[in-house]
Amino acid sequence: MMNAVRVDPSNTEQARAWDGDEGAHWAANADRYDRSVADYQVRFLEASSIDPSDRVLDIGCGTGQTTLDAARIARSGSALGVDLSGEMIEIAKGRAAGEGLGNATFEQADAQIHPFEAGGFDVAISRTGAMFFGDPVAAFTNIGRALRPAGRLALLTWQPVPDNEWIREIATAMAAGRELPTPPPEAPGPFSFSDPGRVRSILTDAGFREVSLEPMTGRMYFGPAAEEAYHFLVGVAGWMLKGLDADGRSRALGALRASIDAHESADGVTYNSATWLISAKRAP
Repeated sequence: MMNAVRVDPSNTEQARAWDGDEGAHWAANADRYDRSVADYQVRFLEASSIDPSDRVLDIGCGTGQTTLDAARIARSGSALGVDLSGEMIEIAKGRAAGEGLGNATFEQADAQIHPFEAGGFDVAISRTGAMFFGDPVAAFTNIGRALRPAGRLALLTWQPVPDNEWIREIATAMAAGRELPTPPPEAPGPFSFSDPGRVRSILTDAGFREVSLEPMTGRMYFGPAAEEAYHFLVGVAGWMLKGLDADGRSRALGALRASIDAHESADGVTYNSATWLISAKRAP
């Protein structure tokens, strides 16, 4: 639990979620979450440009797949993964131990304020984990401080909701005809880095240069068959049912199942998705 880890006040709610029920769901479904974004993994690692001797910092590492992949590439260097979730960090440590990857380490930490070694890393990476900071400028200033001068940054973030069929269809189904509350675009959440102008402003203010965003598309995988994907997505999006009566819940879950059935194929249940591959360098 987070009570032993210092968290910036602006990240208190995120810590409560990620070191609570949300993080527990990710930990219990680690392989499924990794598989869901597998279409992006190779290109993301290529863009990270990790060299064999690099020291890599993985922000919001979750259960550790990206950290472990980085450690395999940086075989004479190292990879440190940090995350708010204690349960996910324990899964990551177990994976590293199981593979005998001694150059991969993990720490439960709030990357916005964690005292990383100044200039201690050559590259910082984050696969869909960089969008949840209460104060993103402060967070990326701290991450930039941890990089050597001209150190590299590589992030994978979501493009806007209308470009992502998976969240659009899931939210429409679970709304059951209601207007679900939409958080402000600057609020911490999966789509807070979807606006390229905001991303450039945040990273520039945090001391990064040569900020670029490359659009990518891929398939989000949610399970080998409709029944399994349905139970998984109810766990992911069940919070959207809040406030519905029994009839509303029934309609919402029926609509979700119909959408899942329509997206089932020989390749499993998949939806279209769109991301940004963000690259930048710390100012020299």
